[in-house]
Amino acid sequence: MWANEEVVELAEWLRRHNDGLPDGRKVGFYGLDVYSLWDSLYAVLGYLRKVDPSALPSALRAFRCFEPYGEDVQEYARATVLVPVSCEEEVVELLRDLRRNEPRYAADGREEYFATEQNALVVKDAEAYYRAMVRGGPESWNIRDRHMTETLERLIRQYGPGARAIVWEHNTHIGDARFTDMADDGMVNVGQLVRERHADDGVVLVGFGSHRGTVIAGKEWEAPMEEMRVPPARPGSWEDVLHRAGAEDKLLLFEGLLRAGDFLEERGHRAIGVVYHPENERFGNYVPTVLPRRYDAFCYIDETRALHPLHLTPVPEKVPETYPWGV
Repeated sequence: MWANEEVVELAEWLRRHNDGLPDGRKVGFYGLDVYSLWDSLYAVLGYLRKVDPSALPSALRAFRCFEPYGEDVQEYARATVLVPVSCEEEVVELLRDLRRNEPRYAADGREEYFATEQNALVVKDAEAYYRAMVRGGPESWNIRDRHMTETLERLIRQYGPGARAIVWEHNTHIGDARFTDMADDGMVNVGQLVRERHADDGVVLVGFGSHRGTVIAGKEWEAPMEEMRVPPARPGSWEDVLHRAGAEDKLLLFEGLLRAGDFLEERGHRAIGVVYHPENERFGNYVPTVLPRRYDAFCYIDETRALHPLHLTPVPEKVPETYPWGV
């Protein structure tokens, strides 16, 4: 989702935008997710070695707890199912120790302490996320989206009361889960949680959709990403209705439409994420949605084009002898 030429262009634009601006006016670029358990743990260890070696024991206890699993979080998660032992206590203690020392640490560098505390929070929530994931059900999804919401709120507090944020995520995280079938499964998401907590603060949820085109995705989690063809939208879906209304791009603003008959009808809304199966268009890939309640606005692109990954390397049928890694 991020390692593509379009994000490089955005980052370069942001860098030029920030040049010469005072710190209080600069734009930050942050991740919200929980998938960096080991990287985050190493970051906390590195910080404590530099600022407070005497606090290393609690971080090392967490490190040694995970160490037998060889940085394989899936193996760790599976092990917690078989044996009622986990690293939960160690990662909670790691975060607690950091926060206990916040006044002293932050005095030497507020931004660096903030990043380290966030990494400790990632370790704690990632540990809970992977344990929940192997058990199934909605809890792993909810842990992840609550973590992302908490991270967003921490960033707003870090930047101050005048701060504003743009959150770029898949529709399933942004569109209010209460107006989809996700609610029936007990799932919440970032859009819902932010609306519930900050409805009076100018929250705007924007969805995206397309009738057809191409996309970068994988057939399974951790499968190689590839450019896939997105077939024409399923008849009767929101994407199909918007295409039949006119084959051009559209921006729909839903303010004032909450009583507009047909718009309150529940229709399928295509979901394309990290994993996508174009062959399932007839029976899957669509989330029943009340569009003007799930979003405040909707950006419709009639024919979308795939992003340009930075490291999408085609695998030849026969590896040439000149390849440095051989056959």
